[in-house]
Amino acid sequence: MTIKVFSAGFGRTGTLSLKQALEQLGFGPCHHMEEVIKTGPAQVQLWSEAADGKPDFKAIFDGYQSAVDWPTAAFWREMAAAYPDAKVILSSRTPESWVKSFSDTILKVLLDRPNWPPPMTDWLTMVTRVVIDRSLGGVTDPEGMIEVFKAHEAAVKAAIPADRLLVHSAKDGWEPLCAHLGVPIPATPYPRTNSTEEFFELMKGAGPG
Repeated sequence: MTIKVFSAGFGRTGTLSLKQALEQLGFGPCHHMEEVIKTGPAQVQLWSEAADGKPDFKAIFDGYQSAVDWPTAAFWREMAAAYPDAKVILSSRTPESWVKSFSDTILKVLLDRPNWPPPMTDWLTMVTRVVIDRSLGGVTDPEGMIEVFKAHEAAVKAAIPADRLLVHSAKDGWEPLCAHLGVPIPATPYPRTNSTEEFFELMKGAGPG
C-alpha cells in the first residue's frame, strides 16, 4: 500500500470532510491530524523527526493510501517528490475565512502554551513546530497569516503540474474530486464536518496516546 493522493492544503480548509470523502471513494485509510491523536506517541515521534529534517514517510504512512491536513501539508514538496505518481489536492477556502477558523481553533490552542495539559505537551510541541514554525514561518497575526496563506497556495499551484493538481473547496463537492481521481460520483452528499465545536470535542480526546 502506498500514498495515491494527498492534500497540500492547510488544516481548517475542509480537511476532515476531505478525509471522509477520500475514504468513501476507496482511498482509505486517510491520514489526518486526527490519526496522530488516535495513534499517539509513535506518530508524534515520527513527525517530530520529520520536523528535524528526517522524514520517514514509509513509517509515517504505513497502511495509508491518502493523507490530508497537517502535518502532511507542511511537507507537501517532499511528499510530491516521494510519491511522484500520487495525485495532489489543494484543499482551499477564502484566506479571510481560513484565518478566522484557524485563529478560533488550532492557533488558540497552540498559543496557550501555559495551559497545555501535561499529557498533550509532546504532541502540541510537534504541532507548533509543524504548523507555526514550518508552515507559517512564525507568523501569527491575522494580516500576516492571510499573506502566508496566499503565498502557500501560489507556491503549490506553481510547483505541481496542472494535470496532477486539483484545487478543491468543500462547497465544490464530489464532481471535480471524482473527475480528478477517476472514480464514480457517489449518490450520497459530500461530507460536511469539523465545525469549531467539533474541533474542541476532538481536542478532548488528544490526551495520552
